[in-house]
Formats: sequence, structure tokens, C-alpha cells
Amino acid sequence: MSRLAATFAGTRAEGRAALVAFVTGGDPTPADTASILDALVEGGADVIELGMPFTDPMADGPAIQRANLRALAAGTTTADLLRIAADFRRRHPEVPLVLMGYANPMVRRGPEWFAAAASKAGVDGVICVDIPPEADAALGPALRAAGVDLIRLATPTTDATRLPTVLSGASGFLYYVSVAGITGMQQAGQASIEAAVARFKAATDLPVAVGFGVRGPEQAEAIGRVADGVVVGSAIVDLIGEYGANAAGSVREFISTLSAAVRRAAKEKAA
Repeated sequence: MSRLAATFAGTRAEGRAALVAFVTGGDPTPADTASILDALVEGGADVIELGMPFTDPMADGPAIQRANLRALAAGTTTADLLRIAADFRRRHPEVPLVLMGYANPMVRRGPEWFAAAASKAGVDGVICVDIPPEADAALGPALRAAGVDLIRLATPTTDATRLPTVLSGASGFLYYVSVAGITGMQQAGQASIEAAVARFKAATDLPVAVGFGVRGPEQAEAIGRVADGVVVGSAIVDLIGEYGANAAGSVREFISTLSAAVRRAAKEKAA
């Protein structure tokens, strides 16, 4: 069983959603990323998403755009990201680690190179924002051959006709982008999230994690009542932007409030 499958099975056995935490690798510098990743784990994050900095992060709002610029200004490279991932894996052998980013850094040296390098670094899954499922051949076969989960995105506009294409070849979990927009700028209504999660869960056995616009414990708790995972990114990245190299403590405290929230949701479901 993969680390992602084992983690979601474990949180399901506890009756709660997994907490998925995103940060941009190399923000504020590659040297500072390790302490921030450790703070995520110490605060109670179940799955870590490590963003690959890119010059044109089209799906991301201002907070993560700024994080990308900070990481790139610090000289962060793909080699740095893979080293950060490998070091994380040595420190946290059981915590799933997912790389999230855009096609260019993933395929410019060839998908087989990237898939092999990610697997060697201990990466469990990859989310590529700008390779649609119809273009699966660009990266999917290489990741699957390397034993790395290809995590697909579904959105409010993913209808019944397209959903089978999104799910074909997907593994790890299904990431539901709960708003038709960029990260950190809008919040979806709870009723729409509940309807979408129910629709996706009827179509797949993959865990369904909900992200985009989740900024605090109240939202995490509400989403945790219905989804298999709650993804938080921009709110964490804002803390890193504010505190820089000293962000680990604030990040740990914030994650602990989110972790407590998804556990409260579990108690409410069990009551």
C-alpha cells in the first residue's frame, strides 16, 4: 500500500478527513523550507504538498504568486526541490509528499527523467496543473511506471461527460478545486461543496480532497464533515510571506488549529 493510500485509510478509520498542507518549495529560501515542512508535520498535517516554483503560475492567486517569486529570487531550482523532497523523506519516512506545479519544470528534460527523479527522492504523488487529462501521455505513463501517483484536479465545471476522463489513470486522491478561479481569492458555498463531493464519491473509490479558498478552522471543520481531505495553501503561504525565515512557529500553530478542526468534525459526525 502506498503512503497516500495508507494515510487516507488511516484517517478514514479515525472517521476524519486528512489535512493536506501546501507550501511553495524554496520560499523564502531553499534552506528555510525544511523547518517549515517540519512545522507542518508537527502541527498535524497528514499530507504535504510541495509547490514547484514557476514563473507563470496561472492557477494561483497573489499569495502563491508572490511565494513563487520569492523562491525564484532565492535561486530555487528543480534540483533544490528534489533535494528538499529527499531530505524530507529521510526525516519523515511515513508522511506522504506530493509535488504540485506546472508542466514546464516537469517535462523539459523528459517525463521519464522527472518521474524517475521524483520517485528516487521519495515523492508519492504529482499534481500537474496545466496538463489536462486528455494529454495524459505527456506525463502520466512515466509517473505510473515509476510508481508515483498522478493526482488529478476536478472543478465545479467537471460534468458527468468529462469526469470519466479526469478519473482515468488518476490515483492517490482526487483534488476538488472548489471554486472556478485562482487560489486564495474566493470561498465556495458549503452546499455546493457537499453536492460536488457526493457526486465525485459516487463515481470513484479515490479519496476526494477539497481545496482552493480554505483559509481557517471553521471552513476546514465544515469541509471535513463531508470530504476525505481538506487542502489549505494560501493561508499558510501568507504566514511565510509575513514571517519569512522565522515562519515555522506561526505555521505550526496555525496547522494545529486546522488539525483540531478536522478532528472536531469527526466527533460531530460520530455523535
